[in-house]
Amino acid sequence: MTDRSRGLILTIVGVLCLSPDGLLIRLIETDQWTLVFWRGGFMAAGLLAFILLRNRSDAGRVLRAAGGPGLLAGLIFALSTVLFVTSILTTAVANTLVILSAGPLVAAFFSRWILGEAIQLRTWVASIAVLVGLTTIFGGSMQGGTLPGDLCALGSALCMAAYLVIVRRAGSLDMLPAAALGGILTAIAMLPLAAPFSIDLRDLALLALLGLFVQGASFGMITIGARHLPAPEVGLIMLLEAVLGPLWVWLAIGEVPSLQTFLGGGVILVSLAAHSAAGLVRSRPARTCF
Repeated sequence: MTDRSRGLILTIVGVLCLSPDGLLIRLIETDQWTLVFWRGGFMAAGLLAFILLRNRSDAGRVLRAAGGPGLLAGLIFALSTVLFVTSILTTAVANTLVILSAGPLVAAFFSRWILGEAIQLRTWVASIAVLVGLTTIFGGSMQGGTLPGDLCALGSALCMAAYLVIVRRAGSLDMLPAAALGGILTAIAMLPLAAPFSIDLRDLALLALLGLFVQGASFGMITIGARHLPAPEVGLIMLLEAVLGPLWVWLAIGEVPSLQTFLGGGVILVSLAAHSAAGLVRSRPARTCF
């Protein structure tokens, strides 16, 4: 298996694990700030536990080895989360999601500028197709937005693109500590606004599921996958959550997606499948003839 194939599988599985995020958020009955506090804290706990179990006595060295790049990536990850939450609270949700869909294009510019990576034409085409798909899904709901909220969404997209580029640039350096640090910093940022002990056991259990497994496992795999894939491609795959999330809500609580959601989701799924298939064919080692 090539590094690209490994990165692609890890990233796709990570996004599949992340896709029930919206459903769990709908089921948890608490305020936004408390939810984000616990989500960040549990995500950090899950990732740190994985690092300790995987590396055992060598875990301290792995944590320290992340160094400056890990600290920077963790700060940017936390900032992306805080800006996303602020955007959700201050502008239309549709505005936030459509603006975030520009993330792969931003990552492409960052990759070209910072890493000097040549971005394939198929990545540009797929990014634009996904942007069209998400605009189809949420275009009719884009109203009532505010400039500060929209700017926060743009800032979140910029930060997530930068995070993926930093992970990519780190190469073989283990950046799982950076994702864990991001969770810790997110929880710290939310603490003044949150009411951590106001939730009941049911919501605490759902938050543990959300943070430890849905968030922790998914961002762990996405972070590892980002070492083997260009940042724009990781950003593209992460937008698959916008398609799968409503489907989980539909199956679990019967909230039927609109026709626009099905049409836009179809555009996104076809675009991502074609892009991934083309990448795998291109990276397949040539057979040696004897």
